[in-house]
Amino acid sequence: MDVRAIAMGLLFAFIWSSAFTSARIIVADAPPFAISAIRFAIAGLIGVAIARALGQSWHLTRAQWRATLIFGLCQNALYLGLNFKAMTTVQASLASIIASTMPLIVAFLGWAVLRERLRPMAAFGLILGFAGVIVIMSGRIEQGVDITGVLLGVIAALALAVATLMVRSASSGGNLMMIVGLQMFVGAAVLFVASLLLETWTFNWNWRMGTALIYTILAPGLLATWVWFTLVARIGAVKAATFHFLNPFFGVAVAAVVLGESLGMMDIIGVAVIAAGILAVQLSKQTGSRTPGPAR
Repeated sequence: MDVRAIAMGLLFAFIWSSAFTSARIIVADAPPFAISAIRFAIAGLIGVAIARALGQSWHLTRAQWRATLIFGLCQNALYLGLNFKAMTTVQASLASIIASTMPLIVAFLGWAVLRERLRPMAAFGLILGFAGVIVIMSGRIEQGVDITGVLLGVIAALALAVATLMVRSASSGGNLMMIVGLQMFVGAAVLFVASLLLETWTFNWNWRMGTALIYTILAPGLLATWVWFTLVARIGAVKAATFHFLNPFFGVAVAAVVLGESLGMMDIIGVAVIAAGILAVQLSKQTGSRTPGPAR
């Protein structure tokens, strides 16, 4: 892994984690599904415009169209839409911790559903990671955390795990920025319908919410997605996913600095344990990728 790939991975992890803080600011003054639909529509227009300026085409391969639709549904509509909804009742730090368990969920589903071989280090990482979640949740439940918000975050993480499995199809064949823009429109369409059915459109426009919305559209929405696709194309999904172990740290750190969210000792211990578990799972995949064995 070269220096450029490491820089891209660190940038992605930081921006991805900061999105929970900006989302928390936004949903304090806007209905979550409606503002998400608006966000994705704007991001989609910008993404497609940039793609066309770069000479990219929307004539994608069949695999890319399939990945674009599924990624748009799973990442944007389900993962981000449900996380925006969850953060109307739970803290940004907790939402980021739940979302950061996605690599653990992917590894677990691979073993439980797809019957993939689970290496000893990966098994240890799973146990360690989920133990960290238990440590954090036990403390939060005692403090009266909203269970509905937590469940929405868990469902969102499951959706992101499915989206992650589609990244390889999307990252091959070029037109990456076009794919980034088009999958935004998928999320916008789904969440617009959901908002019409479930929400009352009441917005409190102010500079704080507007700044957070602009940042969310440009950084986590467009830049981080493009960086992720580019990183996967450069070093592969397995190595790129290693950077997810930084998400719990960045997520709680940004929420603490920007929003002033407090962290207890159990939170700090839990975050460290989760990060260690994620790192162990990802390192086991890298070790396995160098060793001949059954297809994974």
